[in-house]
Amino acid sequence: MTQAGPAIHEIQDSLPGHRVVLRDGADITLESGATLGPVTVAYQTWGTLNDDRSNVVLICHALTGDQYAVGTHPITEKGGWWESMVGPGKPIDTDRFFVICPNCLGGCMGTTGPAAVNPKTDELYGTNFPVITIRDMVNAQVMLMDELGIEKILCVVGGSMGGMQVLEWAARHPERVESAVCIAGAARHSAQNIAFHEVGRQAIMADPDWCNGLYYKEGKRPESGLSVARMAAHITYLSEPALWRKFGRSLQDRFNKSYGFGADFQVESYLRHQGSTFVNRFDANAYLYITRAMDYFDLETEFDGDLANAWKDTPVRFLLVSFTSDWLFPTSESKEVVRSLNRAGANVSFVEIESDKGHDAFLLDEPDLFATAGGFIDSVAREAGI
Repeated sequence: MTQAGPAIHEIQDSLPGHRVVLRDGADITLESGATLGPVTVAYQTWGTLNDDRSNVVLICHALTGDQYAVGTHPITEKGGWWESMVGPGKPIDTDRFFVICPNCLGGCMGTTGPAAVNPKTDELYGTNFPVITIRDMVNAQVMLMDELGIEKILCVVGGSMGGMQVLEWAARHPERVESAVCIAGAARHSAQNIAFHEVGRQAIMADPDWCNGLYYKEGKRPESGLSVARMAAHITYLSEPALWRKFGRSLQDRFNKSYGFGADFQVESYLRHQGSTFVNRFDANAYLYITRAMDYFDLETEFDGDLANAWKDTPVRFLLVSFTSDWLFPTSESKEVVRSLNRAGANVSFVEIESDKGHDAFLLDEPDLFATAGGFIDSVAREAGI
């Protein structure tokens, strides 16, 4: 696989957007007990902060997302990953709200992660970066809000891994969250999802160009391994009906089978394209660390084996959304969270949306999602006088 552009670690410091160094560069303590610092968080904003700083909507991105939810992505030059949800007059209305989307801790788009320089050694972290968790990601976001002088968030919203962060925010920092929208998320990662992540990590680590995570020094990139990891993961984001509708068994640019191992089928070509383009905007080590953070997430265990304990006396208003064809984060997992919220006496709404688009439905054109999320956020805002 040929390299189509510079490596992420070579350009992330020049990416457009805002950056904040947390706590004046002091070390922060991670859930594992390890320390990390100084920590920089890169983020994007849209809209205008009102005088009393009460109109903040925080967006938490998914595993392969980043802070560029809206607008032209600086690497891919394509539109942001949530253009359908965020913007003037959209469910997350930037004419009404001040919207913030940070790159998660451990990411590779300007926030401190394995592809960043460790100022204490003047070398890239690589696999010397400490293992992080969803709690660490959220704690970094809490510190970002402190730096920005924002005491309370009107709504924290996210899908997939972003949904995990939403639940972590609501469980650990309920006094700072007015409402929470968890889309296609869960309170813990399933054994099946851990298994899929392990396949991806092993693909990366089996690539000889991974160099035990120190490929930056060697001037190499484990593109083949990262591409395969992306291909395997992308299958889980879709549904069988969606794949059949889009590709069926159609051949790619040919009328007859090649009787070889090239990309005979359109679906094969599609996955190869997904893998090859992904390596230009994502760091392989970041993929290892972020998938591991998702694997470790388990709110039920952290709250004495009863998820309802996470929401005891919570003032947060919740919306949970799932999709009928999502087999990666199925409706049953959203319902588990809803039942725990009901047992805790929390204010919760739940909608299962009929869709055959699979897990990625939260990123696509889903009118029912727009109506549900938009109506919920509008209701919360009106109650707050916004």
